[in-house]
Amino acid sequence: MITTRARGLANLHAGATTLFVGMFFWVYAEFIMGFVPFVRLSREVNLLPYFLCMVGGMVLSARDLSQLATRFHLLDLGHAARVAARQVALMALLTFAMMFATQDRSISRLFLGTFLTWSWLGLAILNAWLPGVLARLVFQRGHRLPTLFIGRMAALGSLDEWIANREAFGVYPVGVLSDDSPDTALFPLPAPWLGRVDDLARVLGERPVGQVILMELPASDAEVRSLIDVCQEQGCRLLIHNNLAERYTHPLVPMIEEGRHFYTLQEEPLEDPFNRLIKRAFDLALSLPVVVLILPGLCAWVWLMQRVQAPGPLLHVRERRGQRGEIFCMLKFRSMRVEAEDPAAESRQAQAADERIFPFGRFLRRRSLDEFPQFWNVLRGDMSIVGPRPYMPLLDEEFRRQTRGYRTRHFVKPGITGLAQSLGYRGEILEQEMLRRRVHWDVFYITHWSVWLDVQITARTLVQVIRPPATAY
Repeated sequence: MITTRARGLANLHAGATTLFVGMFFWVYAEFIMGFVPFVRLSREVNLLPYFLCMVGGMVLSARDLSQLATRFHLLDLGHAARVAARQVALMALLTFAMMFATQDRSISRLFLGTFLTWSWLGLAILNAWLPGVLARLVFQRGHRLPTLFIGRMAALGSLDEWIANREAFGVYPVGVLSDDSPDTALFPLPAPWLGRVDDLARVLGERPVGQVILMELPASDAEVRSLIDVCQEQGCRLLIHNNLAERYTHPLVPMIEEGRHFYTLQEEPLEDPFNRLIKRAFDLALSLPVVVLILPGLCAWVWLMQRVQAPGPLLHVRERRGQRGEIFCMLKFRSMRVEAEDPAAESRQAQAADERIFPFGRFLRRRSLDEFPQFWNVLRGDMSIVGPRPYMPLLDEEFRRQTRGYRTRHFVKPGITGLAQSLGYRGEILEQEMLRRRVHWDVFYITHWSVWLDVQITARTLVQVIRPPATAY
């Protein structure tokens, strides 16, 4: 019920913003042709294909809005601007693809560019403001949903924020049924205490309740069957809160496979073959130019500096654990002096004042230039541009023992850079909390992957190459 209302709100918003873009396109075109002579846009130009591209981009972006449906009315201006950026990016993609396909030179590029810029600004404001307005118009008064909550007072506390955020969809708390005394509540109740759980039939008969929310999974099958019978008899909706994640101390993701309901531990967007294809295309689009145009000259420069300061092999080639825990050989420019082979010393993490690093090697490491040979690993398919950073097998096993869920990092290819590194978590791991934070952001990346996230991480990494953070050494 609530999810359906949220989806409907997202669809209404998508329709309203698409209408805004369509109307703004023609109004802006008339304004340019009538009052801005230095922009070469005449009435002989066929604007209809460009109008269709703009509207088509908005239609394609509706999928993003539906994924945000339950929280769409809570977007702040920053998040709304990011959603608008994706909407405008799809509009621009369709527009420039059409221009390339038709070789149309009659349209003003300045007109298109300024239109997309103003559209982004307008959409950012609409994304932040319009959902709340639509929710108030659609879900108030006659469409309010009087809601009764059943369960322990402690369970009600875990739903406090959720209840407040659902008021926009017309969820109106009218009472609480709990076998606990209301005096045991550690917070103000969202609605008055109306009695014990056994009083459900009486309360539904006395009050106009449209929805009952059971705040946790029942202890017995008989209890839930009784609740279902009472709600159906009174013509009242029933919503059961799944608190398995709290009981098992780990978030669970529901799945439906051929009508069977399952729970898994995390979302995995990169299990979608289409998403993997997009990510591989992104990897090739960045790594191929680097390998062909940049890496040869960089190799020559590094080799010359190594000859002067620390003669030895150009590359540091060592085993790392990659996707599915498989071993591969990762390439780096050698930044340390050549010493006798010592597995224990090899597994020791580099420190800020590590005597093994020669001066030019320190420059390479601080600017992350020593990682550039890994673009070859990306071309080979061992690595990706963005992903969890790989560790050598000895450290990998040690970190697995220290951190819960560490091996989840192996669900995807390791990366030259990662979300944790782009947020400043680089260098030596001195304590378990530092490792826990890196693993947290690595798992967050795996469960929230998108092309836009890869672009953001890559851009932040490029900034860090130019202006290294304090943790880079």
